[in-house]
Amino acid sequence: MAMAGWRFLLRRGRNYPAGMVAAIMATALWQGCAMAAPPAMLAHRAVYDLSLSAVNGGDVVTAEGKLTFVLFDMCSTWSMQQQLHLRTTGRGGAEAVSDSDYAVLEEKDGSSLIFRADQTENGSPAPRIAGEARMRPAGGSVHYTAPVAHDVALPADTLFPVAHTAAIIQAGLAGRGQISPYLFDGTVDSGALGTYVLLLGRQAPPVATSVAALSPLAAVRAHVAYYNTTTRDMAPMFETGMRYFANGVADRVELDFGQFRMAGTLREFRPLPVPDHCPGTGALPGRGAVVSPARPPA
Repeated sequence: MAMAGWRFLLRRGRNYPAGMVAAIMATALWQGCAMAAPPAMLAHRAVYDLSLSAVNGGDVVTAEGKLTFVLFDMCSTWSMQQQLHLRTTGRGGAEAVSDSDYAVLEEKDGSSLIFRADQTENGSPAPRIAGEARMRPAGGSVHYTAPVAHDVALPADTLFPVAHTAAIIQAGLAGRGQISPYLFDGTVDSGALGTYVLLLGRQAPPVATSVAALSPLAAVRAHVAYYNTTTRDMAPMFETGMRYFANGVADRVELDFGQFRMAGTLREFRPLPVPDHCPGTGALPGRGAVVSPARPPA
């Protein structure tokens, strides 16, 4: 998962109202030339059941949800889609339902990212975040088309979501203990996020998992904290944890919303076909129409 990597990516600040969600992401980091070759990411569809794992004060007393992650291999690009449905209940019995729909088209060479992020809270839509980011060796820039047209500069070495996930896995397999990259995934309208990735260990195969196809692969456990680089706030905006396999698939997910935490277990997993040739336009062989955010957001 390219939480992004997943990096699979979930956006919920610790000071946001209960139930508010922006997007899920999977994340990873690329650092240093001494690492092993980057992992081969697997195109796949994964569905996770989310359940309440801890409450840290606040109003929420129950929570449940579903996360769907899809990664398409489109030859020179990755098409990634993530959808989150979350239902919470407060102490007074009030229910809140949040839905987020996040999609990107990411060039595999790290040069550009087309993105859009939509969210509804109890049926009321939040402003869309959309636009295109471009990276060059000296740095990059984002042109947002929504919610308001504006441009933001990106630091050098900023990673996009799928590359970020691949690098987390790469660092974990190489025995690194921590990494701290910039990430841009298009889920906030202020540019790049700072991330601190704590790598919690590598598991050699066979790995105990409910998905037999993943057991022969090495796995990496990671915890990721995300920071707003435009403020002096030392507390992370949000945090995630996951167990990634070497092919980029995560079978365990943890989402920290500040007031409460949720655990995700992999319920459905399906590898997706890889194109045997790369047409200039149209659907890829064996797939039918591929939904992607390549079309400019409405």
